[in-house]
Amino acid sequence: MNLLLAAATVAAIPFPAFAQSSGPVAASAVRNVVLVHGAFADGSGWRGVYDRLAARGYKVTVVQNPLTSLEDDVAAAKRALDRQYGPVILVGHCWGGTVITEAGVHPQIRGLVYVCALSPDAGETTAQQYDGFTTPPEFVIDVAGDGFGFIRAETIAAGFAADASAADAAFLRDSQVPIAMSAFGINLQNAAWREKPSWAVIATNDKAFDQKMLRKMAERIGARVTEVAASHAAFMTQPGVVAGVIDAAARQVSDNSR
Repeated sequence: MNLLLAAATVAAIPFPAFAQSSGPVAASAVRNVVLVHGAFADGSGWRGVYDRLAARGYKVTVVQNPLTSLEDDVAAAKRALDRQYGPVILVGHCWGGTVITEAGVHPQIRGLVYVCALSPDAGETTAQQYDGFTTPPEFVIDVAGDGFGFIRAETIAAGFAADASAADAAFLRDSQVPIAMSAFGINLQNAAWREKPSWAVIATNDKAFDQKMLRKMAERIGARVTEVAASHAAFMTQPGVVAGVIDAAARQVSDNSR
């Protein structure tokens, strides 16, 4: 079968209706959660959160960001959102906070949860969030000649996942997904937190951000804050706390829609 015939055959297959839902989404209980990972990691770190939410009856989707640009990552999130049926809680870790801030204007989003995450405003860049703050010395990014950044292997445990087991920290080190550092310099077009209720999980031992920076961002977006004694990898090391915040957010927006 040549390529043109194969493409025509695939196009003719009556796939299930995964396309965007038409018309407005009816107000109802939120049973969908979409999880967006951050820089240097992939979606596998959400497994503990996924398992806990799935056990509570949520339909959970994990986005795999290419980390090649803000535009590419937002597109990946939107593809996942377009496959949802009914209202959604959108969750982002670290750089994933920038992604959900841009993508969260999607009509099915009912709330945003920022887990140790960035939250720029429309017209701002991600890099601007760091202005006036000092990142702890444990968090070191090495930038390759092609402009992609990795966390320095020798410091990833201390800077990213101090509360993870030695085995998990080693896996994070060796499975890193580099991010195009240019993405931090792109201005956002949207700030979903200006129109959607927000929650924030702040890890009090987070070494990827200045603690004052985390609190300043959460305060600006009006987030309901939960603090946990954890590292920047709280999305992986504190799945019970993170899943609990997401569940509480879903319940609250569901109650408000009645």
